[in-house]
Amino acid sequence: MTTVEAVVLAVVEGLTEFLPVSSTGHMILTESLMKMQRSTLTNVFIVNIQFGAILSVLFLYRKRFFQGLNFYLKLFVGFIPAGICGYFLNDKIDRLLSSVFTVAVSLVIGGIALIVADIIFRKQIENIPIDEDLATFKEPNEFGIEVTREVQLLNVTWLQSFIIGLFQPIAMLPGVSRSAITIIGGLTQKFSIKKAAEFSFFLGVPTISVAATYKLVNVYDMIKGQDIDLLILGNVVSFIVGMLAIRFFLDLIAKYGLKFFGYYRIALGVTILVLMALGHKLDIN
Repeated sequence: MTTVEAVVLAVVEGLTEFLPVSSTGHMILTESLMKMQRSTLTNVFIVNIQFGAILSVLFLYRKRFFQGLNFYLKLFVGFIPAGICGYFLNDKIDRLLSSVFTVAVSLVIGGIALIVADIIFRKQIENIPIDEDLATFKEPNEFGIEVTREVQLLNVTWLQSFIIGLFQPIAMLPGVSRSAITIIGGLTQKFSIKKAAEFSFFLGVPTISVAATYKLVNVYDMIKGQDIDLLILGNVVSFIVGMLAIRFFLDLIAKYGLKFFGYYRIALGVTILVLMALGHKLDIN
């Protein structure tokens, strides 16, 4: 993998990690378009650089994310289904990472799912409470004087977190999109679209952190010095681009809803399937 290839993949990751379009699927498509050769490094890279994008969530939402142990335990409960499935299906998932056909089909099916979700949950998408999850608490100011502050915390029950977590394993199929499937999961729990999107961001912190670490630890002895430099570069780039993408995504769903992304997914997936039907070899070797 060259430096240019690493930067391009990281930009794609940062742009698509939080959009319901599948970051992994887009990186696989990017690999195919750049005629990259699949290697141990690329397998690790497309998973590991998601960690950089997740760090952008911690940076942008630090006041809402750092809520206390109770909230982190709820995130862990939501992570459990994906953690179990990922552990037992890791090898099968790796084999699918070379299949552009799988990505294309998943893009189309996922696009249809987003359009249907946009119709079913239209009220939750259009009506976003301004003071949703507003919490009041006291804390000392810079002069040591106790003052009352209002902060928007993400209030989620244990059951809601677990139910949304049950959606995550579906996203292990390349092209599905963890963001899309967990946002739909949040909408089924009566969340507004903003709350569903933010919980999806937060649930990605343990999920992607564990996946990225597990993937790296398993092949660490095969990663060379230059490879580590590329992984660091990829994470830095995805972190910076990810911050921009989060703002972009929230503005888009507020204006167009989920159907916008559904149409995009279907158009891209159908285009890929047509190209493959015409004989273009897009799978990665």
